[in-house]
Amino acid sequence: MKKSHWLAAAAAAVLVLGVSACGSSSGDAPIGGDVIAPVTMSVNELQGADVERLVGQVLNINTDSLAVDSYQGEVSDTKVARFVEGKVDGSATFNPGVEGLAEGTAEVTMVNDQGGIQPLEFTVTVVAN
Repeated sequence: MKKSHWLAAAAAAVLVLGVSACGSSSGDAPIGGDVIAPVTMSVNELQGADVERLVGQVLNINTDSLAVDSYQGEVSDTKVARFVEGKVDGSATFNPGVEGLAEGTAEVTMVNDQGGIQPLEFTVTVVAN
């Protein structure tokens, strides 16, 4: 084999090794850690429902035509889950929700400040992820 072929093969090997060193390994942790996507459900879907969520997962509650900040919530076991009030902050709107904190089951009751609407009651079961 000619000397020029050897040089070309060596250069190609160096290039392949150099480029492969730039890639990340599959064992690297994702930026920001593991994030569990929230799940969105409508208030109409939740009445009397049994909802299962993972520890750290949020149930995002779509209030349909009612104001997101018109609901107040109460959770029977605040070690298992917590109610997060909806709000409007400038140009951003945040729905109310329930965040799973630890394994267990809790009853959630939401009432609407605008009145005339029956309380929304459902069960949240939080499981390990």
